Amino acid sequence: MFLFYPLRSPHFWGKIQLIHPAKFMKILAVSDEIIDRLYSTSVRETYPDVGLILGCGDLPYSYLEFLVTIYNIPMYYVPGNHDPEFGSQARSRAEGGTNLDGMVVHTKGLVLAGLGGSIMYHPGGANQYTQKEMYWRAYRLLIKILLDKIFTHRRLDILLTHSPPHGIHDDDDPAHHGLHALNFVLKVAKPRYMLHGHTIFYRQNLKSHITHQGDTQVVNVYPFRLMNINE
Repeated sequence: MFLFYPLRSPHFWGKIQLIHPAKFMKILAVSDEIIDRLYSTSVRETYPDVGLILGCGDLPYSYLEFLVTIYNIPMYYVPGNHDPEFGSQARSRAEGGTNLDGMVVHTKGLVLAGLGGSIMYHPGGANQYTQKEMYWRAYRLLIKILLDKIFTHRRLDILLTHSPPHGIHDDDDPAHHGLHALNFVLKVAKPRYMLHGHTIFYRQNLKSHITHQGDTQVVNVYPFRLMNINE
């Protein structure tokens, strides 16, 4: 009896933490530029075990459609400033994928949200917004993010955007200024990751394509990144 008593004691079990091995998924994130070794029928052999494709904008939809066809896995994307306005013409979406702009979804054990577009630099340009307009879009998305967190008790895993936040990975020219509204989303939603494109990494004079902003890793995926994310 003495030998088994500690196992029955609540003090014993209270000190035990069950450790489950982390489950990782490989994500292929693409943006802005076609990469020949991805646009190849051997891409699955070159980059195996990809479980999710994410597009950060300004890519031909045929490129995204090729990737989702080859891998046969879920693909989510947001539009960039060089993409057509959604619904404005027949080829305004990538077949086989989901336009995540303004949406919150659960997939592959992750919570994703998206906000496409860039700063307004050409009046009348598709998917371009003033700082004020982007704030209104951000408010609407934040309501969905916060309601999802209330009902599911899940933190936002990935915020997918085309533009970077203001002061993080953005450039000095007017077309590549960061969006203040995205800084606000990061502050309120606190996603684990933010993935964006739009700005060329080597022009930014940075040592890394990843910047830690509070609880979030802000990642410039231009032109593509492979990431292992724990589910």
